[in-house]
Amino acid sequence: MENQKEQLEAIRDIRNLMERSSRFLSLSGLAGVIIGIAAITGVAAAYAYMGLAIDQGGYHTLILNENGEPNGDVFSFLLIDVLLVLVFSIATVTIMAMKNAEKKGLPIWDGTAKRMAVQLAVPMLAGAILSMILLRHGLVGLIAPVSLIFYGLALFNASKYTVDDIQYFGIAEILTGLLAGIFIDFGLLFWAFGFGVLHIVYGTRIYFKYEK
Repeated sequence: MENQKEQLEAIRDIRNLMERSSRFLSLSGLAGVIIGIAAITGVAAAYAYMGLAIDQGGYHTLILNENGEPNGDVFSFLLIDVLLVLVFSIATVTIMAMKNAEKKGLPIWDGTAKRMAVQLAVPMLAGAILSMILLRHGLVGLIAPVSLIFYGLALFNASKYTVDDIQYFGIAEILTGLLAGIFIDFGLLFWAFGFGVLHIVYGTRIYFKYEK
């Protein structure tokens, strides 16, 4: 009986070792929560600057003028707003992943992390380029849906190298992006839900499931 128990513990240790070597387990749930709050704050700031009520659609009509060119102050504010949220999010993920890796005694930048980064980067880069193309053609209303869909694809793509919950997170982002494409006048609100609320929900889940 004692021998059987030792064998089960040995199998469990081997399985944990294999998982540690094949999956990136340093993702921080708290980082997801912080990013979600930052995204919601960014959208709220955009709505306040454009003078729109929360239930008022058509935000994309204010970004370009009648000639299809960027509408000076509004365009500049939204660009800075998005860049600030993006830079803050990347910095938060990186710093908290490093702290999490140190806490768990895991490498922060091994082969698995590199493979996951590639799986994330390719769809996100494609989405960013497509968003610039849409902006060039004056199709601003499609940028929010496209960014959500490609972000979801990136998460789904990278989920094989990290915790399984990220796969469902990616699917939720894709569905949110598709809905944003249907209700195009409220794309920013869907953006707040996808990058904000969903990040908070899944960040909380990951924290209590894997870190607590």
